[in-house]
Amino acid sequence: MGPRAAPLLPLLLALLGRPEPGRAEGCDLQPVAVEPPIALSYATSTVPRGCVSSSSLRTGREVHVLSVEWSKASSSPLKVSVVPRAGDCTRSVVLILVCSRCSATITSPCPDLLVRTDARLDTGVTSAMAVSISEGPLLAWARDAYGGITSYSELRDPRWVQLRLGEDPASPPDCIPQEHFNATLHLETEVFFHGMKGCSRGDTQSTRAAHIIRLQPEPSFPITEVNLILSCPEGAMSNQILILQSWANITWSLSVNNCHIQFLVSGSYKIAPISSQLLPGELLPDSERGLIAKAFEKNYSVIASYSTIPASTRVSLEIQDHEAVRRVPVTPTAPSPTMYSLPHVLLLMLQPWKCTDETMEIVIARSHLEPIKDVVNITLRDISCQAEKNATHFMLRTPLSHCGTSLEGWEHAKNELILNLAKGAVLRSVRVAFQCKIPRELFLRLFPTAAFEAPQTELEVNKEAFVQASMRWEDHPADLQLKECWLAAPGRDPVLLVQGGEARGAGVAVLQGPPSTRGRKVWRFRFTYVVPEGGRVPFSAMLKCKAGLQNNTIFEKVLEVTVKDGWRLSNNRGLGLAAVLGITFGAFLIGALLTAGLWYIYSHTRPISKLQPVSSRAPASESSSTNHSIGSTQSTPCSTSSMA
Repeated sequence: MGPRAAPLLPLLLALLGRPEPGRAEGCDLQPVAVEPPIALSYATSTVPRGCVSSSSLRTGREVHVLSVEWSKASSSPLKVSVVPRAGDCTRSVVLILVCSRCSATITSPCPDLLVRTDARLDTGVTSAMAVSISEGPLLAWARDAYGGITSYSELRDPRWVQLRLGEDPASPPDCIPQEHFNATLHLETEVFFHGMKGCSRGDTQSTRAAHIIRLQPEPSFPITEVNLILSCPEGAMSNQILILQSWANITWSLSVNNCHIQFLVSGSYKIAPISSQLLPGELLPDSERGLIAKAFEKNYSVIASYSTIPASTRVSLEIQDHEAVRRVPVTPTAPSPTMYSLPHVLLLMLQPWKCTDETMEIVIARSHLEPIKDVVNITLRDISCQAEKNATHFMLRTPLSHCGTSLEGWEHAKNELILNLAKGAVLRSVRVAFQCKIPRELFLRLFPTAAFEAPQTELEVNKEAFVQASMRWEDHPADLQLKECWLAAPGRDPVLLVQGGEARGAGVAVLQGPPSTRGRKVWRFRFTYVVPEGGRVPFSAMLKCKAGLQNNTIFEKVLEVTVKDGWRLSNNRGLGLAAVLGITFGAFLIGALLTAGLWYIYSHTRPISKLQPVSSRAPASESSSTNHSIGSTQSTPCSTSSMA
């Protein structure tokens, strides 16, 4: 079993001018409902509006103004920490916090912190404030009351705020607010993102959901690593994917808590604290429609959330459970994995299993198992189904009806991966239960014989080939019909093989398929590919079939095959006319020279008796033995010479 080949269907359909199954048509992103499927927040030092000034240097205190706005009411207190930049509190500090719709918790090591706020504080309000919350009157009041302003920051939907004290004499003399102000020197905050959108394909009945986070580059804030903390509700199913799109040189460090989810990541990524090994990502589309199409290509038909956030070094994501009590997420702390919890976390992250409508395939790179160590072998629930291993991978392929696999409707196949670990002389087993998604799509297979065993992708000219099309459809399998099948070769008109369940064309016959089981429909037919006399045999062809329902829902599949000519050498593009004539003339010349050589040898090695006449009398001096020998080759009155 080799590495999985790149899918040919998108390329082939594009060449034929037909829409790809993974394209984003029919899925228009809209703002999510009242209860969003995720809680997303990110760290930033860029505020919607802000400014700094040196006007407070003329006074005896620093004055910092925070104005907080909320898209929706927050159910947990806003955490504000005020920390000195040099580690000591040398000047008095006034914090003006405008947050009329929230409660707040303010902490600081500085004893001379004076808080003026309209928020509900856990420890009580230090000094009541009654002032307009609009920007102009607020800043004017602060200048009049305290003689100057050190910093002003407008915040929207903050989760927490860290305010760093200190004044810069090089700051402007007056605090004049600016849009998208960079407050890196004195402030950092984590803000909730409420602008997420979602959509789903209109014809989908799938529960497989994709969450997409797109990171916008910020030239003034270059980053090379993003720390993402991900948490999920208890008992969450592994039918979701998280797509993280960024520029190519970003490294994502993923801390995962209680999540069984698949990842698709730009750049590279690592799963902390399981392993520090960087795993390669892939190049993802840099557009909204492209990312949606990528999710559809991976068979995730619901875009549960699509979020575009600014560049950030820390991102927190909690996938919500709408059946549980709604709560604001807290920053999760990933538990330290043990030797026997690592396989569960790692395998459920990698999800190395892949199912078709009749087989299950598992491919695990051995490098991904380095954090576990000491893996001797891997089996399924039926321990006789053991993975083959080579220098780089563990590989296993089995029918869905074997190895203890159980089916739940048409959607999932369930089994267990059993990792046998050797620790010294002790052998232990770790079981990792998993479920494999069975795609709702049409499958095409080509077989060389009517036994329908060992599928191949090679079509031989003038020889029968056997085709099987199959699909799982639990809802209404009787409505599912094979509409048509074609064979298309470059430079030739497509040949219709089957239409409406009936054979079309010479050499095509519809065969009886196996009985349908558990909502799986199977269609079979045979055909013979014939090339017209004098025609050139193509090197490839495309077998294309369509199946559909009565409501006009169509499923299409393309299988690319190589064409084999029995008279043509494999891996050879054929011989031209000049080559054929050259071989023929060479064979003639060699034959002529060989004939001449044999005649020359024969004419120079004949017996002398044939060249000169033999005397009828023997010389008197010859011995009797000589006479006897010569006489045996001459004629006598009573016999004929053997050489006559």
